[in-house]
Amino acid sequence: MERERDDPAMQIDWDVPIGMDDGIMLRADVFRPVGLGPHPVILSYGPYAKGLAFQDGYPSAWERMAAQHPDVTAGSTNRYQNWEVVDPEKWVPDGYACVRVDSRGAGRSPGFLDPWSPRETRDLALCIEWAGSQPWSSGKVGLNGISYYAMNQWYVAALQPPHLAAMCVWEGAADFYRDLTHHGGILCTFAQNWYDLQVKSVQYGRGEHGPRSRVTGEFVCGPETLPDEDLARNRADFGADILAHPLDDDYHRSRSPDWERVVVPFLSAANWGGQGLHPRGNFEGFVRAASRDKWLEVHGIEHWTEFYTDYGVALQKQFFAHYLKDEDSLRDWPRVRLQVRRLDEFVERHADAWPLEGTRWTKLYLDLDGRALRTEPPTEPARVEYNALGEGVTFVAAALERETEITGPLAARLFLSSTTPDADVFAILRAFAPDGEEVVFQGAIDPHTPLAQGWLRASHRALDPVLTTEYRPYHTHAAAEPLVPDGPVQLDVELWPTSIVLPAGYRLALSVRGNDYVYSGASGGRLSNFKNEMTGSGPFLHDDPRDRPAQVFGGTNALHAGADRTAYLLLPIVPADR
Repeated sequence: MERERDDPAMQIDWDVPIGMDDGIMLRADVFRPVGLGPHPVILSYGPYAKGLAFQDGYPSAWERMAAQHPDVTAGSTNRYQNWEVVDPEKWVPDGYACVRVDSRGAGRSPGFLDPWSPRETRDLALCIEWAGSQPWSSGKVGLNGISYYAMNQWYVAALQPPHLAAMCVWEGAADFYRDLTHHGGILCTFAQNWYDLQVKSVQYGRGEHGPRSRVTGEFVCGPETLPDEDLARNRADFGADILAHPLDDDYHRSRSPDWERVVVPFLSAANWGGQGLHPRGNFEGFVRAASRDKWLEVHGIEHWTEFYTDYGVALQKQFFAHYLKDEDSLRDWPRVRLQVRRLDEFVERHADAWPLEGTRWTKLYLDLDGRALRTEPPTEPARVEYNALGEGVTFVAAALERETEITGPLAARLFLSSTTPDADVFAILRAFAPDGEEVVFQGAIDPHTPLAQGWLRASHRALDPVLTTEYRPYHTHAAAEPLVPDGPVQLDVELWPTSIVLPAGYRLALSVRGNDYVYSGASGGRLSNFKNEMTGSGPFLHDDPRDRPAQVFGGTNALHAGADRTAYLLLPIVPADR
C-alpha cells in the first residue's frame, strides 16, 4: 500500500485488504486525493479484475470508443482505465476517493465465485461500510458503474447499509429471471457465454496463467496459480445452475431486488438499444423502487460509451455532488431525461414521469389474411400457420401519414395454438423506409438492432393480476401450463421500452417468430468479449436445444384472430403537440 511514485496528483493504495464476516479477505485499489480528507467515496464491486486494463481486456470496445468519442480519452492518461467503472483521473481531482473491489473469487480476491449471489450482496454491503468508516472518508459512499457494477446496486440497496448515500445504476438489469436468464420464460444463453469469456478468464487463482497489470506488473488473477480442478471447485457452475431453475423460484428471487426496501437516492440510466439485458431493469427500478429521490435518464449507442463521454460524466458528477457533497446541483434537473431517438440523431426531452404523461396508447390490429396491421379490428375469423422454430409471420402497417413518435413500453396480444405441448414467441417491432429498407440502429451491443423485442413461452402465459398493466404484462413464471394441441390460448407479450421518431411514409411492422431476430443485411462482425457473431440480437440468443427440444417446441404454430379473438400491437404514441 504505497503511493504510485510517478503520479503525485493521487494517493494510490493497491490491494487494500477488506475483511468479510466469514474471514475472507477481499482486495481493493483505492485512488484518492493526496492528504487526509475526508473525501466522499465512489465504490464499485465486481468480477472483471481491477488490475486488467480496459485496453487489454476489451480492446475492440476500447478502440471503437476512443476513435469515435475523443472526449472519453481527453484529459486523462487513461493508464487506470478499467472496464465499466469510473476513470479515477477524472474523479479524484474533484475530491472523490475511488474504490475498486475485486468481488469474491475474482481478480485478486480469493473465495468461491458465484455471480450476483446473496453472499456477494452481503460482501458489497460490508465493503460500503468499510469505505464509509475509513479515516480518509467523509462517511458518504456512492455506488457507480455499468452493467454488473449497476445490477448489484439494486440488490445491496435493499440491505440498506448505513453509509450508502446514493447510487448511479448505469444500464443495470434488476430482475435476475426476467431481465437476464429467461426472457418471457425462454432460456437466454448469454449468461453462460458471458461467464465463460469474461469471468472465468479472470478467476482468482489463475495467477501466472492470467494477464499481468500494465501498471503494477502484478498478476491480475492473484499471486496463486491453482490447478484447473481447484479452480473448478472454487466457482459455481453458473450455466448449469440457471438451466436447473426454469421457473422464477428462490434461486432467481434471491438475486433480484426487493423494491420496497430500495429507498436510497438513485439515478437510473437506461439504453434504448439494450434489448435483451439491461433497460427493463432501469425502467422497472425507476417505477417500482420505494426511493423518493429517483431520476431516470435514457440514451442510445453502445452499452459502454455514454458512461465515459463528457455527457455521461457530467450527469454522474452533478448527481453525486448533490448527495455526497451536499451541493445544490440538481435544482434544474428533470425527473425524467430522455434522448429521444430519431433516424440520425438524439434530441433531449424532459418529463415528470414514466411512462410519459399524455401518451396515446394505440392499438394496431393483426389482419392475418392480409399480413397487415390495421386501425380497425377484424370481424371474420382467420388463422395463419408457421414453422414453430422458424422465421414466422410479419404484419406490416400502412405508411405513416405524418411524422410519428413512439416512446414508451409496448405490448402485443396474440392468440396462438400449436401441434406440440409448448411454443416460444419472439415478437419484434420493426420499421421500414419507403424504399423497403429496414430501419435498424446501433444498439447497446449489436449494430443492427430493431426497434423493440419481446419474448414469451406459451406455457408461461399466466399473468400477475397485481403487477400487470395494459402496456406492461407481468408474468408470474411460477408454473408451466402446457398447451392442448391445436387449442388457442391468449398470450400477452411484453415488448421492452423503445423510442423512435419516424418520418411520414415509413411503415411499422410486427414480426411473430419462432426464433431470434436476424437482420437481413450485412453481418455486424464480432467483438473480442463475445462468443457469437452480431446478426441482429447481439449475444442475447435463445438457442439452447436443452431448453427448446424439438419434440416440445418444433411443431406448427397457428395465430388466430377474429371478433372473439382480438389480436393487436399496443403502441405508445407521443402526440406531436405534447
